[in-house]
Amino acid sequence: MNVLKITKADLDERGFYAASASVDFDGAVEIEGGLGWVRVRGFLRASASIAAAAGSGIQAGEGIQAGWGINAGSGIDAGSDINAGDGIESGWGINAGKGINAGKGINAGKGIEAGWGINAGKGIRAGSDIQAGEGINAGDGIEAGWGINTGSGIRAGWGIKAGLQITAKKSVIAKLWIFAGICIWRIPQPHEMTITAQRIDGTVCFGKVKLLPIETAAAPAESTNAA
Repeated sequence: MNVLKITKADLDERGFYAASASVDFDGAVEIEGGLGWVRVRGFLRASASIAAAAGSGIQAGEGIQAGWGINAGSGIDAGSDINAGDGIESGWGINAGKGINAGKGINAGKGIEAGWGINAGKGIRAGSDIQAGEGINAGDGIEAGWGINTGSGIRAGWGIKAGLQITAKKSVIAKLWIFAGICIWRIPQPHEMTITAQRIDGTVCFGKVKLLPIETAAAPAESTNAA
């Protein structure tokens, strides 16, 4: 398999990949450790895996895409989508201007944030918050050290566990148990122990349920014109 190795010699003084604005490589991309943020102005794509060793993060102004997995010792950040055929793992946070999609699990030492949705074939786990402008979907469980917040719904094939509150504009659905406000580093405030949504399906084992009113489309106004 072809391997593109990125070292300090390949970067300019600001950490940008100097050879080209974008990287579209048929094979695996391997980034040397200890480089801080390794930046690509455009997109970063690899038909196989993308991996950054300890002390190096991956940042692309456009999207990041790998046929296999994406792994970074530090953070992963993209102005657009982050897509991986396998799992996505970061020692720090994972941030995408649009969606985050993984064929397997998504795991971050800190937070996970997407402007659109977050989708994983297996579990989603973050050391701090999980936030998405749209839905959050996991084939297995969803776990956040802090809160979980989405502009749409949350769906887990297993259970959902959050150190603080769980908030969804629409539904929270879990096949198994749901826990909110179980942080152990301090006593959470009452509002940090809530599960808020229009619909909640699953066994709530810890946390206070707060149901939102179901939004309905307004009926069209009747015409005042004479027939």
